[in-house]
Amino acid sequence: MTQPLRSLASVSNEVETALYEVRKKIYPRAVHGRFAAARWALVWLTQLVFYGLPWLTWNGRQAVLFDLGARRFYIFGYVFWPQDFIFLTGLLVISALALFLFTAIAGRLWCGYACPQTVYTEIFMWIERVIEGDRMRRMRLDQAPLSASKVSLKAVKHALWIAAALWTGVTFVGYFTPIQVLTDEIATWTLGPWETFWIVFYGFATYGNAGWMREQVCKYMCPYARFQGVMFDRDTLVITYDAARGEPRGARSRSADYKAAGLGACVDCNICVQVCPTGIDIRTGLQYECIGCAACIDACDQVMDRMSYPRGLIRYATQNAMHEGDGPRWFLRRLLRSRIAVYGALLALVSVVLLAGLYLRVPLKVDVIRDRATLVRDTSEGLIENVYRLQIMNTDERIHRYVVRASGLEGLTVSVRQPVEVPGATTLAVAVAVQVDPAGIKPGSHPIVFHVEDAEDPHLRADEKSRFFVR
Repeated sequence: MTQPLRSLASVSNEVETALYEVRKKIYPRAVHGRFAAARWALVWLTQLVFYGLPWLTWNGRQAVLFDLGARRFYIFGYVFWPQDFIFLTGLLVISALALFLFTAIAGRLWCGYACPQTVYTEIFMWIERVIEGDRMRRMRLDQAPLSASKVSLKAVKHALWIAAALWTGVTFVGYFTPIQVLTDEIATWTLGPWETFWIVFYGFATYGNAGWMREQVCKYMCPYARFQGVMFDRDTLVITYDAARGEPRGARSRSADYKAAGLGACVDCNICVQVCPTGIDIRTGLQYECIGCAACIDACDQVMDRMSYPRGLIRYATQNAMHEGDGPRWFLRRLLRSRIAVYGALLALVSVVLLAGLYLRVPLKVDVIRDRATLVRDTSEGLIENVYRLQIMNTDERIHRYVVRASGLEGLTVSVRQPVEVPGATTLAVAVAVQVDPAGIKPGSHPIVFHVEDAEDPHLRADEKSRFFVR
């Protein structure tokens, strides 16, 4: 009886060790190749856009500015207001549909190439390689005892990380506070508390996520890794290891006939594991930790080139293609399937509707508010008068002059100084008195419509309903 009990205790200890194993630091090896080049091209593109947009000017102001205090959002020639929230909704729907479509076609393209976590991790790892060296030098440095050289290298690395993170925070806040004003405030030590908080918060998040947590964000914090499986099918293009060609794996010389030795094409060098930013072995099959960065493809292709073997032992392929063969037929089958058609059609439809809405958008909005202090009053001429307040919103950036009319009752007249001049990107409250002869009009509430029309362009108009009271 004692031997089974000892075995059970041993198993219990093994399980406890597995559950509470401390995270092992990953030292990704640098890799070069076509996919690494594509990834760095997107790093440059996304960061040029992110860091450069706040510095562009348009019509004498920042080209892209989300002015929360004034509740105005400038995007080049467009000025959006809270009433234009529908456009933001459309943009979010387009983003979601695009994510679904590209994931169904080719897996985690967003994660591997354009996700901010991937982009900033690449930047921070590049800084780390420049300061501390390649993979083996970084491993030896971390294992070495504390010394002046080690402290200085670590201090320089973290100083550069913090500088990059803080500048990222400054740029982020620069989309909400004009960045030239923001940098002037930083230079003169007059930065406000909210700007300071968000710069530090966003900088700390960038420093922590890209410098320290890295793959932990992708594996444990990002929800996309969890629900991506429902968007995959057997025709989704994913990074795969060709086990039929690669197994059994084993070391050999470059000149050896590995087939005669009963080996597969995989030389078991583990370089595909060393370059993986999440530390997985793609040879064990598709895993949720795989972010689709294709670093293992570049690494394996380089090994295959050195061994004079055909490339593609690790490659982009579908599960069906791996079992039934690659070729144009499988490429077309991957694209021409129902979920791709549905996602593509919905994405095209929402995009067309959004673009049409932007094109047909009238830079004029009107809101009518009744004067509740005096619902109805009689004038000295014997007319019935109702007083309203018109909120005329000019969403254009140039001055417009508007003519105000009203309809709905015969003989309605509008008493207001015409035309009403509204500066660019401004909301103007205008008191308007509407009068009518009560003869022949029944007491009670009557529907009327206010018409606000540009004095120079009759096509630029807005109509707003209200009620007129007669006693």
